[in-house]
This record gives sequence, structure tokens and C-alpha cells, in this order.
Amino acid sequence: MTTEFILRLFIAALLGGIIGFEREYRAKEAGARTHFLVALGSALFMIISQYGFDVVLGQLDKASFDPSRIASQVVTGIGFIGAGTIIFQKHVVRGLTTAAGLWVTSAIGLTCGAGLYPLAVAATILVLICLETLNMAIKKYGTRNLVITFATADKEEIPKLLEQMKAEFIDVDSYSMQESKDGDSKNFHVTVEVKVRRSHYQDRLLTMMKQFDGITFEEIE
Repeated sequence: MTTEFILRLFIAALLGGIIGFEREYRAKEAGARTHFLVALGSALFMIISQYGFDVVLGQLDKASFDPSRIASQVVTGIGFIGAGTIIFQKHVVRGLTTAAGLWVTSAIGLTCGAGLYPLAVAATILVLICLETLNMAIKKYGTRNLVITFATADKEEIPKLLEQMKAEFIDVDSYSMQESKDGDSKNFHVTVEVKVRRSHYQDRLLTMMKQFDGITFEEIE
């Protein structure tokens, strides 16, 4: 029986590592080691939940237990790890996909711990299809939120740039402007939040950067 338990742990860690490798390849917050450990720990908890109390139950004839209790706590506990990968930065939420990946990786680990290998493998394949296939589709058809910071000494250049963004089908959600003085000269620092198609946003931004000589782009994120 111990060999079977070790096999369950090995398969869970392997499947979790495969998902984590994809996240590592995409340079996400949680990589191969995190997913490996989450799947391994989840499988171990499932095994303990199912078989870890046989001795106690054998000694106490009237004792009863719910084997799903420990496993259910894994679902709750993994939320703390997932929450650590979610970042809210400048009105943009990042890390939700990675958090969801950790969540489903823990479920795959629990599935392996229960000995349901075909189901765990099928779930892993579906996760990889979701992450890779949908990633390609989103790159082609999806939009991306960007925060652009630029500076100019000519205030008239600001509306020109915003109009050019609209002409390039870049949606401006909001912008803020701050004025700074250096002696007799003035500088206007502008932060713009935009939505742009992922497929060719780099070409559009580079084109605009070349068109406006009086504007200095300080940061794009």
C-alpha cells in the first residue's frame, strides 16, 4: 500500500510541475516549484484524510469520521497562497490566472491522492490547453491595459497625442496631469490609462513615439 501512496504523490507532483513549468515559461508569479509543492501537498493531505486514521478507528469501535474534511480544508487553505499572487497595481489586477492555476493544481493533487489518475491527467491536459491555446487567441484578439507616462513642455501636444491614440483605436480610460516648474520653464507630466489590442499594440506605440518629437515617454507598463 505504501508503494501505491508514493506513486500517487509522484504523479501529483509531476502533473503539478508540468503546469508550473508553463507558468515559469510565461514568467508568472508562481512557477514550477510552487505548483509542484501545491500538488504534492494536496495529494498528501488527501492520502492522510483517507487512510491516516485507520489505527485510531480500529481502536475505537464507535468512532466515525468524514474523510473529506481535511481535503475540504485544502480548498480553503490554497486561497491564501493564491491571494499572494494577486496584485492590484494602478487600477489593474494582475495574477488572477496564476491564482486560479494554483487552485486547480491543488484539485489535481487531491485527485491523484484519491487514486483517480485518468481524471487528474485529463484535468492537467485541459489546464494546459486553456493556458496555451487561449493565450494565443487572446494575443490575437484580446486587449491589454497599459499605463503610459510621458512629459512635455508644450501643453498643446497633449490633446494631439490623445487624438492620435483614438485614431489608432487605442481607448483612453483616464488620464491625470501634473505641472512642474524648473526656473522659467514648465513641464507637464501626464499619466494615461489605455486599452489597446494585444496583436499590434507595440507597433502603434512605437509609431506614436516617433511622431511626437516634443513628448518624452517616461514609462509604459
